[in-house]
Amino acid sequence: MAKRNIHGWLVIDKPEGVTSTQVVGRARWALEAKKAGHAGTLDPLATGLVAVAFGEATKTVPHAMDGLKTYDFTIRLGQRTSTDDREGEVIASSDARPDDAAIEAVLGRFRGDIEQIPPVFSAVKVAGERAYDLARAGEIPELAARPLHVAELELVERPDADHARFRLVCGKGGYVRSIARDIGIALGCEAHVATLRRTAAGPFTLEQAVPHDIVESFREKPAPLLPVEAGLVGLPEIRVDAGRAAQLRHGQEIPVPTTGYDEPAWISENGEPVAMGKVRGGKFRPERVFVFAE
Repeated sequence: MAKRNIHGWLVIDKPEGVTSTQVVGRARWALEAKKAGHAGTLDPLATGLVAVAFGEATKTVPHAMDGLKTYDFTIRLGQRTSTDDREGEVIASSDARPDDAAIEAVLGRFRGDIEQIPPVFSAVKVAGERAYDLARAGEIPELAARPLHVAELELVERPDADHARFRLVCGKGGYVRSIARDIGIALGCEAHVATLRRTAAGPFTLEQAVPHDIVESFREKPAPLLPVEAGLVGLPEIRVDAGRAAQLRHGQEIPVPTTGYDEPAWISENGEPVAMGKVRGGKFRPERVFVFAE
């Protein structure tokens, strides 16, 4: 069957045990779409929001991925694992069980601009190879710390002495498994991720999501696609007429009103995205032009 030019976003609530790649593949198959991508992966153990971009919406993925992400996660105290989640082997343990006050006292170390060492089992590249491939081969890679902005990290509840549930809001490139591991180290009791759910990513929230198990039904009925510009929320919008839009579609710069910023923006004509780019010196320079072919 011929593939179609589908443009827009489909936000899906991923279940446990499914990869982000499988989510995208299923959605692309269901919509018979020519082109699809996503705005951020989730581990198979994790559940929650995966935003799938189709067609011209894939051009907005870099901006969508730069937004803050929100997670609800639970850590298991007293055990550190090889993967920093419940699927790994226990490699260190402790009988210590800190109380709520002790946990609250260390959380400040993980807020703001911090340095984070990714998990050994991660997609980070070391000398051209994925860290998880090296780890599976028995080689423990040396991973460098990376900067991470943590906007919020709060203790939500203690289901029991062995577990603590948190809410995390962080920037691009954050590993919840590293946060869990490092909280355990800071508390002197070891810890790993027991459950993990992403509730928001950039401009998208779970309120917009459809269950993964109904995605196949979109072969027979329209999918609740969000528009391409849903991936541009937060970027300044500049509206132009048809003449200026035509210039942009030919890759030409156009003059724009003084906006007081020298940063990324997007151009629209009659509400439809025309281009993404940057405003400098009173001119808009297109970097990505949207082409909505039928």
